Amino acid sequence: MDWHWARAALDWQLEMGADETMGELPVDRFAAEAEAQAARAAARATPAAAAGGRAPMPGPVPLDTGPDPVEVAQQAAAQATTLDALREAMAAFEHCELKRGARNLVFCDGTADARVMIVGEAPGRDEDRQGKPFVGRAGQLLDRMLAPVGLSRDRNVYITNVLPWRPPQNRDPKPDEIAMMKPFLAKHIALVDPELLVIMGNISCDALLGRRGITRLRGKWAEAEGRPALPMFHPAYLLRQPQMKREAWADVLELAAKLKAGG
Repeated sequence: MDWHWARAALDWQLEMGADETMGELPVDRFAAEAEAQAARAAARATPAAAAGGRAPMPGPVPLDTGPDPVEVAQQAAAQATTLDALREAMAAFEHCELKRGARNLVFCDGTADARVMIVGEAPGRDEDRQGKPFVGRAGQLLDRMLAPVGLSRDRNVYITNVLPWRPPQNRDPKPDEIAMMKPFLAKHIALVDPELLVIMGNISCDALLGRRGITRLRGKWAEAEGRPALPMFHPAYLLRQPQMKREAWADVLELAAKLKAGG
C-alpha cells in the first residue's frame, strides 16, 4: 500500500465516522470482570437452613432497573415552556448513553417562527463539533435544495433532529434511544409550531410516523404531531445515491406548492 492508497483508506474511514482511535474514557476490563465474578459468587451463596442443614430454594431476585427513561423525558419535556428551557432540559437528561460520547448537544438551527420545520435523524461528525444540525456536506446539499424555492434556515426554515447527540461511528439509533427522545421532539415541534413538517430519513419517519421505508413514504403527505408532514430522502442518502436527486427535487417542489396553497 503506497501513500495514496493509505490516504484514501484514511479518508474513507473518516467519511464513515471513524474519527477517533480510542474512547474518551478508559475502561478497566479487569475490574469489571472481578465485579462480575463476585456477583455470580454472591448469587450462588445461600445460607444453610437451620433444620436439616439444607439450603432453602432461592426465590426470584427483584431487579432495580431505576426510573423509566421515557417517563423521565416526558416529565422534563412537559415542564419546558420555552425553547431555551427545552434545551436545558435535554442537556440535563442523563439517561441516554449517547450523551457520554458526544462533544456537543445539537439542538437546532434556523428561525424559530418558521413555517417549515425539518426533522433529521441524528448529528454527524461536523454537527457534533459545531453543535448545529445539517452543517456538513449533507447540510450544504440541503441548503442548495431549498434555496431555489425561496426557503432557507436564515429566513423561514427551522431544523432539528430526532436525537441531539451523535451515535458512535454514525450508527443507526437504537429503538430505546429513539423512544426516550421522542417526548423532547414532540415538545420541540409544539413550541416551534410550524405550519408543515419535513421528515428526512427512515429514523425520523420511525419516530414521527411509526413507520419505515422511506422509498415508499417519500413524497406522500402524512400527519405527524397534528400537522401535515412530508417524508423526504435524507441529503446524506442523496450523496451516496445521486441518481435519486430527481425524486428529491420533486418533493421540494411539492413542499413549495403546499406552502403556496396555504398562503
